[in-house]
Amino acid sequence: MVNLLSVVVFALIGAVLAAGGAWLIVLGGSWYYAIAGIAFLVTSWLLHRRKPLVLWFYAIFLIGTLIWAMWEVGLDWWQLAPRGGVPVLLGLWLLTPWVRRGLASPSNGAATGKVPSTIGLSMAVVITIVAAVASMVSDSTAINGRLNDKVMAQNPDMGNKIPAGDWHQYGRTQYGQRYSPLDQINVENVADLREAWRYETGDVRQSEDVPETTYQVTPLKVGDTLYLCTPHSWAVAIDAKTGKEKWKFDPKVGMNSDRQHQTCRGVTYYADQNATADDHCAERVYLPTSDARLIALDAKDGSVCESFADNGTLHLEQNMPHKPSGYYYSTSPPVAVDGKIIIGGAVNDNYSTKEQSGVIRAFDIHTGELLWNWDSGNPTETEPLKEGEKYTTNSPNSWSVFSVDEELGMVYIPLGNQVPDQLGMNRSENVEKFSSSIVALSVKTGQVQWVRQTVHHDLWDMDVPAQPVLINISDEMGNETPALVGPTKQGDIYVLDRRTGEPLIKVREKAAPGGAIPEDHTAPTQPVSDLTFMPEKLTGHDMWGITLFDQLACRIAFHQLNYEGRYTPPSLQGSLIYPGNFGTFNWGSVAVDPKRQVMFGMPTYLAFTSKLIPRDEVPPQGSKKASEMGINQNEGAPYAVSMGPFLSPIGVPCQAPPWGYVAGADLRDGKIAYKHKNGTVYDMTPLPLKIKLGVPGIGGPMITGGGVAFLGAAVDDFFRAYDLTTGKQLWEARLPAGGQSTPMTYTTDDGTQYVVIVAGGHGSIGTKPGDYVMAYKLPGNTK
Repeated sequence: MVNLLSVVVFALIGAVLAAGGAWLIVLGGSWYYAIAGIAFLVTSWLLHRRKPLVLWFYAIFLIGTLIWAMWEVGLDWWQLAPRGGVPVLLGLWLLTPWVRRGLASPSNGAATGKVPSTIGLSMAVVITIVAAVASMVSDSTAINGRLNDKVMAQNPDMGNKIPAGDWHQYGRTQYGQRYSPLDQINVENVADLREAWRYETGDVRQSEDVPETTYQVTPLKVGDTLYLCTPHSWAVAIDAKTGKEKWKFDPKVGMNSDRQHQTCRGVTYYADQNATADDHCAERVYLPTSDARLIALDAKDGSVCESFADNGTLHLEQNMPHKPSGYYYSTSPPVAVDGKIIIGGAVNDNYSTKEQSGVIRAFDIHTGELLWNWDSGNPTETEPLKEGEKYTTNSPNSWSVFSVDEELGMVYIPLGNQVPDQLGMNRSENVEKFSSSIVALSVKTGQVQWVRQTVHHDLWDMDVPAQPVLINISDEMGNETPALVGPTKQGDIYVLDRRTGEPLIKVREKAAPGGAIPEDHTAPTQPVSDLTFMPEKLTGHDMWGITLFDQLACRIAFHQLNYEGRYTPPSLQGSLIYPGNFGTFNWGSVAVDPKRQVMFGMPTYLAFTSKLIPRDEVPPQGSKKASEMGINQNEGAPYAVSMGPFLSPIGVPCQAPPWGYVAGADLRDGKIAYKHKNGTVYDMTPLPLKIKLGVPGIGGPMITGGGVAFLGAAVDDFFRAYDLTTGKQLWEARLPAGGQSTPMTYTTDDGTQYVVIVAGGHGSIGTKPGDYVMAYKLPGNTK
């Protein structure tokens, strides 16, 4: 019976591998799987014939598999495991007494009755296991090094007037550095951090009609109060020391299933220097809402500042060419500067060709009067539109956070592309110039000061997603250059002179793949920064799976897709887009130490697929088939697009891990000092295993004067601290929900430093939803 079972198992495995392997050979892939299939079939036949030779035959096959696997991937445990797991387990099965006794039984006079020798197969199994153990203690993907720990800057504060213990803007200051000079919590004691308090906003996912809630807010801290917003656009003020609620404002945005993301990344704080402390709305909180409003609130009590705009509310859809409900709103906090509040807006990706404009507008911060508007579809006319005039339909938009240099009088805009993202036909000259770029505008007039494009003729949704970071960079002589650090989805980090947009770290044009559909074209070259975290080009070797079988399926799928490396255009066949449109970096940006002039970030690597669907083949919107295909309708365009992560039949990424890292780089010379796997599979598998695989994530880091970097973001629900110099993990805390927000830190009036992160999950990556604000401090550290 045992022998029969073995024969059947080996025969089935052999048939699957031989058939799939033959298909893979036809597609131009590896011959191993077909050869392995034949080897399993031969093993099955030898078992059926009760031939002791089967043990030697399988030993040779096992050693051959090890040689092939190490030739493809070296000593990489996560790559070796799926290649060798099934063969080794079946080798151990062949060594069991009940299988070997079956081989010793006389059959057709072929066997002697003696138990056959297991020396050869035993040695093969041992050698394979030793190789596996050796691969467990090595990390071929890591970069091990140290960041410079010297103070390099002469003027690190750049005129910043925010108290050291406060956090007044999304990135703490208008420079977007996500850096705090506080050092009470440092590399020596951060392991002692404990939860100080938690606050629950009460805003959790309320309806299945809303596709997701995505909690990405970074609280502000001014005086003794934290200010934040929630996914459904509530504004909340809480006590910075105790976490007790002070006030809450609900703008009643309601539900709308057409909102692509139900999120809010933050509010904007403003103090009127001409008002007295007792004046109503002397200090304000500006709240962007998911129904396209901007509401001014009194920071003291949350009451509406009725002197602003229309009884306290600015309607952002004014002068828009189209107004489909739920298609447009500002997901990020506007910037307050020079008596103005400057705001952009997000449009729904790939819904329609008739969406709102991506115009950037500056309003009087007290009255809400429109002062200037910059529309990338009509970039030279910045005077406020007259009554009845409209902005340009579908011009590139900016959904992320802006930065400001008041001394230079410039606001820096990370700009997206024109929807539909994957179709570049009929784009205007202005769209081609400004799409997927960093643009510097005059704070006073809105006129363009310079533009630096990071992707030419973007067909991949590689919009610039992150707030540009402003820093002064020193040379060897101590001279300082006003710089801008711009992270991108494709993995390049642009380090530019923020006065002119010219590169401080070299940017080169390199040849890019062609092959767009006949109606479209691709750019012959694409820019590449010398400071880049772009991934290596994928090959069949990089395809992954839990076993040989799903790995084979991924290799077949890989060879069926159109793929020539980064910037492979979408196609009717289906293309592999790597990095995918989640990006290597996203809205979380990077954190920068202005004294040491180094950065800390979380590069993520996850491949996507993109397939264009001719209009006459597109299933109806809302249909089960459209949902299963991941269809983005692109109403009004000749093609819809089917896109999503490149996953195996069992739902794990087809590309081999790691998928997420922490990394540090020197911004003076562009050298990457370290890169280490980040995150575990604790919340990705049925069993809560803390296996450090290096998992995807979305969110941002924060660093402190104590040399500590803090980061949640990964798809396991942990909040972590790292040594900024080495990237070594120093501390972690389990979160009650996904930590896909950027943390912040501050001190209270008793001198205690707190670190805060919002844990609410992210609908797009499936982390646990919640409504928690979590604060941590050192035990017994109150002064």
